[in-house]
Amino acid sequence: MKILLIEDEKDLAKSIVDFLCREEFVIDAVHNYADAYEKINLYEYDCALIDIMLPGGSGLNLVTKFKEIQPKCGIIIITAKNTIDDKLTGLELGADDYITKPFHLAELNARIKSVLRRRFFDGNNKVVINEISIDTETRTVSVNNKNVELTKREYDILLFFVSNKERVLTKESIVEHIWGDDANAFDNFDFVYTHIKNLRKKLIEQGANDYIKSVYGIGYKFTLK
Repeated sequence: MKILLIEDEKDLAKSIVDFLCREEFVIDAVHNYADAYEKINLYEYDCALIDIMLPGGSGLNLVTKFKEIQPKCGIIIITAKNTIDDKLTGLELGADDYITKPFHLAELNARIKSVLRRRFFDGNNKVVINEISIDTETRTVSVNNKNVELTKREYDILLFFVSNKERVLTKESIVEHIWGDDANAFDNFDFVYTHIKNLRKKLIEQGANDYIKSVYGIGYKFTLK
């Protein structure tokens, strides 16, 4: 899953990024209002961690912006301020949760996973789509109760598809979502084809239906139809 961290304290931001990368999240990190505003308009995220006090503007305005253009994205407000007014304002604007500095990174991680479960998987750790079962806690996949060995990228792509069923995803959006800022290093996105081909092959070999369809000239769609 892809997270946008908006935090002006760079040492804290680095510690959050390092911790969440070890938890297999893809993370973009920015340190001011303008860069955050640009990221929100350019890329799609599953969850955003937003500090209220930012150079150049208020994080609360970014909550509003997220709700306008990415309503599916979960939002957790991070702030040093511990007033009831800030909490109420953030939650009324559409934030899902609120955490006050200082905090344990394990607690932040637990809150992120809770928000993602509520937002994308009806509050469950396990996603079941007919014969396919995905355990988002252990990052394991099975088909008809038989384990499927996926690479990290294949697992992330499958979860991205499942989170966006019946929606056409371009190669660009897949790369940006799975590879994050590293996407800028690629000359083209044709390598996505190889990852998806291998993912489909592994699922089908274990008895899954072929749910991932190519959409000519555009990208791919995970469809149950």
